[in-house]
Amino acid sequence: MTTPMILGIDSGSRTVTEAEHLLHTVVEVLGLPSDVVGCTHFVSTGTPHVACSLTVPTQVDLALLPEGVSASLGESRTGSDPDGAALAAAAHASRASGRIVMFPGRDELVGTLTVGELLERSAVARVRVLAQSEPADAELAVATNDFVRPVWEDGVMTLLTMPASGGMLMPAEVPNPTPCCGDHG
Repeated sequence: MTTPMILGIDSGSRTVTEAEHLLHTVVEVLGLPSDVVGCTHFVSTGTPHVACSLTVPTQVDLALLPEGVSASLGESRTGSDPDGAALAAAAHASRASGRIVMFPGRDELVGTLTVGELLERSAVARVRVLAQSEPADAELAVATNDFVRPVWEDGVMTLLTMPASGGMLMPAEVPNPTPCCGDHG
């Protein structure tokens, strides 16, 4: 059995949506399984942007990456400016930070589930309500909105939630959020 490594990738994505698209593209071109762990990471050095990271087997062909994508895999680096890729790989490897987009069981987290069901069906190891330090009760319902983006928190894959109507919870990150001032001009 090979030990997986962390691949950092960076194309200078300006938004998390662009970065998520890059993750899905790289998974496809490298022929990786859909249950890999893939993250986005905000990079503040140079021009602020979003880089990505993926857990990969040790044998991947970096030459298959799309043009313009920098990569960092251990000591192997490609591209002219792999700093964002290296930062993303280091953050993922240490589980210090990262917004987790791809993970085992992600496709099972649709509709409304209890916290316990969410934990059983996926690699998410903890569900926490914002502004509370203790994990959420296993019997609480979570309206997933079919959009679950956990984060690395204290080295643990954690879904941050917030109260929703009807005594339920919902993920703190929502799909297609309204930008500030988006409802008035």
